[in-house]
Amino acid sequence: MNEYTMPIVFGVVVGTIGRMMMLRTDYRQYPTYLHGKIIHVALGFIAASLGAVAVPAIMEMNFTAVTFLTVAATQFREVRNMERNTLSEIDDFELVSRGKAYIEGIAISFESRNYLVILTAFVGTLFYLIWNVYMAIIGAIICLIISKVLQSGSTIKDLVDIEYAPPHFDGAGLYVDNIYIMNIGLPERQEEILKYGMGFVLIPKNLNVVNTIAHLGQRQAILHDVSVSLGVFRDSGTPALVPLIKRDLDDGRIAVFILPQIRDREKAIQIIGAVPVLETAIRMPSKSDVRNREAN
Repeated sequence: MNEYTMPIVFGVVVGTIGRMMMLRTDYRQYPTYLHGKIIHVALGFIAASLGAVAVPAIMEMNFTAVTFLTVAATQFREVRNMERNTLSEIDDFELVSRGKAYIEGIAISFESRNYLVILTAFVGTLFYLIWNVYMAIIGAIICLIISKVLQSGSTIKDLVDIEYAPPHFDGAGLYVDNIYIMNIGLPERQEEILKYGMGFVLIPKNLNVVNTIAHLGQRQAILHDVSVSLGVFRDSGTPALVPLIKRDLDDGRIAVFILPQIRDREKAIQIIGAVPVLETAIRMPSKSDVRNREAN
């Protein structure tokens, strides 16, 4: 056992622990199956091994060996493709689909977490070799905290105020507040919607939010998360019972119409507020150079 054995083992262990901490099954119910978790933990172990071994390679001036990190980056891009393909295949069987934007966001996050694992293992091994195991533990803990912070981004409640607004009909038109949702002509369907339906209005806090929540992928993510958490009163072949989100073109408010099996108003507000803001949906029109020049 040489001088690098324990530092490498330490780096691999803390890196793998970091991946396990970032791999959790939450209200989105993914990943839930055992084999999916095993795949990601195994990839985390590989990523930790790469980060830990890179430090001795650098110290031994073996810079050629460090180039395997570029190969690792290519392999972890395949992790994104794997997640994208898996979720896209099963999305067609969801009563309320995730949507392509949500799937891409999940796939990107799984790839990026492997890079955080490499960083954690690298820092842990480096501190162990430069100082001692106690400094390595401190460095690893800091990296784990950073990983947890980077793992959790903005949520819908940071961007909007959420208000309950019961759905109602004006003739055959279904409305949430004053926002038109869809046309329902059958009286029995109208009765089901009034019995099981719930409505919420998302009021944007600023101009940037108006464009962000208008994104179709972000809207679909809201519908999916609510339907997964509270259930959905529908089956295949019942288009009139599909949850929908529509936009008020005048002020940018968003009306959310859902048909949950668990009709808990407060829980629904919490779930909508906890929906992650998709990176592909974020818009910053207030940062536009044109707008800033006009303001000046």
